[in-house]
Amino acid sequence: MKKIFSLLLLIIAQTVSAQKHQFSLSKNDFLLDGKPIQLISGEMHPARIPREYWRHRIQMARAMGCNTIAAYIFWNYHEEKEGRFDFKTGNRDIAEFIRICQQENMWVLLRPGPYVCAEWDFGGLPPYLLKYPDIKIRCMDSRYMAAAERYITNLAKEVVALQCTNGGPILMVQIENEYGSYGNDKNYLEALRNTWVKSGIKVPFYTADGPTPYMLEAGHLKGTAVGLDSGGSDADFEQARKSDPDMPAFSSETYPGWLTHWFEKWQRPDTNDLKKEVEYLLKNKRSFNLYVIHGGTNFGFTAGANAFSPTQYQPDITSYDYDAPINEQGQPTPKYFMLQRLISQYTGKPIAALPKPVPAIEIPAIDMKYMTSIWNRLPAPVISAQPKTMEAFGQNQGLMLYRTKLIGHKSGKLKIWEPHDYALVFLDGKFIDTVYRDGGNWTVDLPKTDSPNPVLDILVEGMGHINFAQFMIDRKGITERVTLNGMTLMNWEIYRLPMNPEFVSAAAMADRGLDDRKGMFFKGSFTLTDTGDTYFDLSAYSKGMVYVNGHNLGRHWNVGPQQRLYCPASWLKKGNNEIIVFDLLQTEPKPILAYKTIE
Repeated sequence: MKKIFSLLLLIIAQTVSAQKHQFSLSKNDFLLDGKPIQLISGEMHPARIPREYWRHRIQMARAMGCNTIAAYIFWNYHEEKEGRFDFKTGNRDIAEFIRICQQENMWVLLRPGPYVCAEWDFGGLPPYLLKYPDIKIRCMDSRYMAAAERYITNLAKEVVALQCTNGGPILMVQIENEYGSYGNDKNYLEALRNTWVKSGIKVPFYTADGPTPYMLEAGHLKGTAVGLDSGGSDADFEQARKSDPDMPAFSSETYPGWLTHWFEKWQRPDTNDLKKEVEYLLKNKRSFNLYVIHGGTNFGFTAGANAFSPTQYQPDITSYDYDAPINEQGQPTPKYFMLQRLISQYTGKPIAALPKPVPAIEIPAIDMKYMTSIWNRLPAPVISAQPKTMEAFGQNQGLMLYRTKLIGHKSGKLKIWEPHDYALVFLDGKFIDTVYRDGGNWTVDLPKTDSPNPVLDILVEGMGHINFAQFMIDRKGITERVTLNGMTLMNWEIYRLPMNPEFVSAAAMADRGLDDRKGMFFKGSFTLTDTGDTYFDLSAYSKGMVYVNGHNLGRHWNVGPQQRLYCPASWLKKGNNEIIVFDLLQTEPKPILAYKTIE
C-alpha cells in the first residue's frame, strides 16, 4: 500500500511539474504567465558540488527564501576532449540538476556561456582551443565559433525540453558573460543568440555586465533583459534603463562574498554592505541573483586565475567557499540567517526549516610513506627544437618536464620566457631554484659545473588558465623559449606528465627506488567505520596535489591561506581508504590529519 501511495504521489508530481508556463519581458518587469514575478535567485554550480549533494544545496537555497537557482555551465567540463561531450557522468548531468531544481519548486536561470568567468579554469572555454597559435577567442574567429556552436548545439539537446514553455523550470538563458569587460563584437553576441534560437531555445535571453555606460554599450544585446553585476542602487538601474529602455533589469550578480587567491588572506566582505544592498533590492521589488549562495570546490585542476598586467598572475585557491551564505561543506553561516530573515520580512513568507545537515568526521593521523619520485615515472619524451606548451600536446595543466644538454654557455643567467606557471630548475639532477610566473622575475643563476655536457631540467606546473579580462590567452608550460646568457637553448626532450588520477595511481603503485630530487609521491591508508565530509590538513606539506580513492581533491600550497582540502563523504568508503600526495618541494613524509571544518 505504501509503495502504491508513493507511486501516486510521483505521478501527481510529474503531472504538476509538466505544466507549461510563459515567461516574458515587459518594459519594467519579469512576467510569469502575464503576472509580475520577483526572482530571488541563489547561484550554485553543479560542477563544483558532488552530485550526491545537489538536492541538499538546492533545498538550502529554498529554505533561505530563494525561488530560483542560477547555474553556470562550464563548457570545458563537458568537452574535455575535442568533439567528445559528456552530459551524463558524475557532476555532468545538467538535465538531472535542472530536474532536481524543479522537483524542489525552484525556477532556473541558465548561464551556459560559452564564456562564463566564474574563477573557473579558462573561464569555461576548452583549453584545446589554445593548440592554434593564432586563435582569437570570444569573437568571430571561425575556429572559435565552430567550436562554440558545436557546444551550444550539444548542450541545447539537454535543456530544450526543460524550458518553462515545455513544462520545465528554465525561465531565461544568458548570452556570454560580462562581455562589455572584454570586447565589443555585437556580431559575435548576435551569432550566439541565433545559434541558441536555431537549437530550440524559446525562453527570453539576458546579458550580464557591470553597471557602467561603456560595459553596457559593448556587452548588452537589444531585446534581452539587462543583467547588472551588480545592481544595488537607483543609479545602477538607471544605467540599465538607458542601455535598453524597453527591457527589464535585475541584479544578475549580487555578491555576498568574494574570491580568494593564493598568498592572500581569506576574503570576507562586510556583511552590513550586503544587507544594505539586498534590502534595497527587496524593498524596490527588484529581482536579483546572489553570486554565489553556495560556492563549492574547485576540484582537480578547475580553479582559474586572474591577471591584470602581462607579468601578473593570481591563481585561485582550491576552495570556492567564497564566504558564501552556505559554506563549502553545505552548512549555513550567520550571513545565511541574516538573508533568510530579510527575505522573509519583505516577501511575507514564513521562514522554512533547513534540510538535515550532512555529517562531518575527523580522521586521526594518517601515516604517510615515500613511494617514488616523478623522475622514476617519466614517459617516452617528444623531441622538439624549441619548448612547446602543454596545450600543443593536448594536455591541460599538470606537469611538463623540459630537458636539454648545455652546449656553449654552461653557467650564468638562465631565463625562462615565460614560465606558466611554477618551475623547478635542475642542473645535472641537482635542484637549483624555483621560478614563479607572478612578477616577471624569471631568471635563475646557473652555477658552474665540472660536467662537459651538463643536463638542464625544467619541471613546470600549470596552475590554472586565466579566466577574466584581456590576458586570457594563457598557455601552460614554457610558452616561448629558454636563454642562457642571451643564447637560445635548442634541442629539447619534452615529457608529458598530466597528473590525472590514472597517471598518479599508476605512478604511486610501489617504491621504484629512492630518488632525492624534488617531486615525490607519498601514500597513506586509513580505515573508516563511518563516512562523512572532512577536510584533509596539508599544512605539513609544501606544494602539490592530493588524491583520495582516485579523486583529485585539488592543489595544496603552504603559502596559504588554505591549508585544508575538502573531501565529500561520497568519495570515502567504509573500510580501507587511500590518500596520495604529490609534492613538488617536500622530501620527507609527514602524517596527515582530517578535520570537520576548513579552519
